[in-house]
Amino acid sequence: MSVYLTATIKSKTGQEEALKATLQQLAIDSKNEAACVQYDLHQSVEDPGFFIFHEEWTDQSGLDLHNVQPHILKFQKEAADLIEGKVAIYKTVRV
Repeated sequence: MSVYLTATIKSKTGQEEALKATLQQLAIDSKNEAACVQYDLHQSVEDPGFFIFHEEWTDQSGLDLHNVQPHILKFQKEAADLIEGKVAIYKTVRV
């Protein structure tokens, strides 16, 4: 059964472009995972420092594997100085 996630990320002031580039690479790498069905990055029109991911994974084990991939661990290190607060992740169901 598919697993759906929505993640929201806010950049620190002045770090919008750096975070955007990091997130774009994360999306490219994540889309190459076997369990990835969808990994779409969106940027707010009103607030260019606000980013949203819409994700779909084939199943929970695929998502679990995603969370330990080298590109995820690299992102967590690189983005630590670019992100304001914490990444908010919402597990959802399609209605």
